[in-house]
Amino acid sequence: MSQHDTPPPQDAHGQAQAHGEQLAPAPEKSLEELLAEAEARVQEQKDAWLRALADTENLRKRSHAEVSAARKFAVEGMAEARIPVIDSLEAALAAESADPATLRSGVELTLRQLKAAFEKSGIAEIAPAPQAKFDPHHHQAMAAVEADAEPNTVVAVLQKGYSLHERVVRPALVTVAKARS
Repeated sequence: MSQHDTPPPQDAHGQAQAHGEQLAPAPEKSLEELLAEAEARVQEQKDAWLRALADTENLRKRSHAEVSAARKFAVEGMAEARIPVIDSLEAALAAESADPATLRSGVELTLRQLKAAFEKSGIAEIAPAPQAKFDPHHHQAMAAVEADAEPNTVVAVLQKGYSLHERVVRPALVTVAKARS
């Protein structure tokens, strides 16, 4: 065929026709063959779906196990930080010396260890200074007293509060100033 020749026309199925002759159409598949192909595709899709379902279930189980382990061992660091405090208290109880100064020194050391362990775990004291503005998010007013201080300020701290990573665990118990009558 030269460059100027036109290509042979095509029938409705895209089959080339040769000079007036019609090519025989491709034999159509039987219904049984079509059904078998469709069933094979359905089985492939079902297998893929079952694999995806199994993968999802395995992921759910693995995630659940990881969350359980995280909860179980979440306090491990806190426990490690507190063990030296227990050791110090046990050593103080086992000491044969009843010298009050030595005992006081040991208790102060133990308190410093405990505060350091708290700090390491993200636990902070809430101890408002006198005359600090009352903050209901961090303080719990136990009493309001007439005082020379500005109203709605802390007069006294009855008990320190504590927060864990800036979330209040226990508010500081305080006495608050109120205006004189």
